[in-house]
Amino acid sequence: MSEIQTIDSLIAGRAVARPDATAIIDGDRCCSFAALDDHVTAAAGMLTAAGAGAGDRVLIVAENSLVTAVFIFACLRAGAIAVPVNARMTAPELAKVIDHAAPRVVIYTSGCSAEAQALAGDATPQDMGFGAFHMAKCDPKPVDADTDDVAVILYTTGTTGAPKGVMLTHANLMFAGNLSARIREMGQRDRIYGVLPLTHVFGLASVLIASTISGATLQLETRFSPAKLQAALMDGVTIFPGVPQMHALLMRHAADQGTPRLTGSALRYVSSGAAPLDPAWKAKAEAFYGLPLQNGYGMTESTAGVSGTRNAIGDPDTSVGQPFDGVTVRIDAPEGAEAGEVLTRGPHVMKGYFRAPDLTAQTIRDGWLRTGDLGRFDAAGRLHIVGRAKELIIRGGFNVYPPEVEAALNDHADVIQCAVIGARNASGDEDILAFVQCRDPAAFDTVALATFAAARLSGYKRPTRIFPVDSLPAAPTGKILKHKLLDTFADRLTAKEA
Repeated sequence: MSEIQTIDSLIAGRAVARPDATAIIDGDRCCSFAALDDHVTAAAGMLTAAGAGAGDRVLIVAENSLVTAVFIFACLRAGAIAVPVNARMTAPELAKVIDHAAPRVVIYTSGCSAEAQALAGDATPQDMGFGAFHMAKCDPKPVDADTDDVAVILYTTGTTGAPKGVMLTHANLMFAGNLSARIREMGQRDRIYGVLPLTHVFGLASVLIASTISGATLQLETRFSPAKLQAALMDGVTIFPGVPQMHALLMRHAADQGTPRLTGSALRYVSSGAAPLDPAWKAKAEAFYGLPLQNGYGMTESTAGVSGTRNAIGDPDTSVGQPFDGVTVRIDAPEGAEAGEVLTRGPHVMKGYFRAPDLTAQTIRDGWLRTGDLGRFDAAGRLHIVGRAKELIIRGGFNVYPPEVEAALNDHADVIQCAVIGARNASGDEDILAFVQCRDPAAFDTVALATFAAARLSGYKRPTRIFPVDSLPAAPTGKILKHKLLDTFADRLTAKEA
């Protein structure tokens, strides 16, 4: 592999071409490309001294910050594999990932994240001038896995509740980053608002890497705040990729401030991903921004992008657009069916799942990635996602798999069994509804169960509402019929329960 194909070489190239240009804004700190390159080199040296080399995994327990960006690039400069994971995980969730990834080093971005600090335990505190963090050295077991040319492993929980490590190569990420930069026409004068987590493929590929490729400035935000977003939009941000919930909260905040329209902003491109768009809501958002709201489709296994829209403002289209250049999509549908499973092929498809060759073989067949999502094409060749075959819930831009939530609730002594589904709310996000079968619904303590779940699940995975019930709709085999839950308990959905 030539040097230009590696992600870390992007930083070195920018440091030579535009050393004094601002690469990253993190709070009050502005970091030039030259300084970023120096930080990456220093951090890479520290990782090498800690024993991290070719094929070794470096786990980065992180929230968005300069430290996170530096260590993602530093891993690659050291020849290791970056494994960024969300610091808002619970300790048991993180333990599963660490056990599976078998990292050589774990970095905790404790300087920007109280959650990372809590998870760091007795790891060693460090500060190399670009921010505080903790580091722990590990003694990984030998791992029999093909990790040649792998740059990053991103973990998704999967429908079984077991962690799955998606292996993305330098070529995957370069393709996705170039694609994102091109469709947004990113340039050196742009400032991208980076609140989407860098531990997620959207934030990593479409924001961090795309901004570096284009030479744009990336303004990182650790936690989403509509007030901070509004201030950033009025202070030079030109590109804002988000999810429906972020747009909805911003519009509500702005209305509360007496500014129902965004005026006087440099914003020129705004997009919404990770969830379907409602036509009325889309029109409302476009009226607020005065810009078209672009939409797209992708997943971790496809390095984010599969398709995207290029619509004019006011276009009623709510599809996820046409496949990107270089990306092939087809629908695997039974004869006569309108929709079927979405399959995609191209340089965006992952290398495979880490330490899971059988699962990789099931998911990638003859080069085609089987997404598990159901879709159809319209007459204009635009892709419409009509359902999620794997019952995936997308909340606040994060993937939530019902079996994982169900497993946590079922651990409670008073729960007989439960069923978890997602339901769209007025903001365009999804609520997590948990229907819990118990002995005495009238006496069941939903607050105690919510507290129990909070110790086992990240915040975005916790049920929005819990419904104690006598029984759940089931087939003769005992399988819970989730598609009947909303109708069966329709009268309960209007009640204001915890």
